[in-house]
Amino acid sequence: VQLVESGGGLVQPGGSLRLSCAASGFTFSSNTMRWYRQAPGKGRELVAVISSDGGVTNYSNSVKGRFTISRDNAKNTVYLQMNSLKPEDTAVYYCYARVYGDDYWGQGTRVTVSS
Repeated sequence: VQLVESGGGLVQPGGSLRLSCAASGFTFSSNTMRWYRQAPGKGRELVAVISSDGGVTNYSNSVKGRFTISRDNAKNTVYLQMNSLKPEDTAVYYCYARVYGDDYWGQGTRVTVSS
């Protein structure tokens, strides 16, 4: 199982970024996918969840209305569209999958929101 995130970077407050997570080594279309983040000095926080077919999504209260999780099962990729970014969104963002009872994480992609 491999999860590879991309798309992070430096953005000004109010800006947007789209993160991608390319998955391989398992049946992507059968798995719920999650995005987590970890801000400096804080624990890891669940940001968004999407069901295997993309029909159900859930978000943390801190990002609801600003972030959108989506997936393309043909490309084995899950996305996180982040709009109206705030300095408090600064964190390393991780893709996560639970496959056959084991936890898998990507290496993370850093998002910095600063003027």
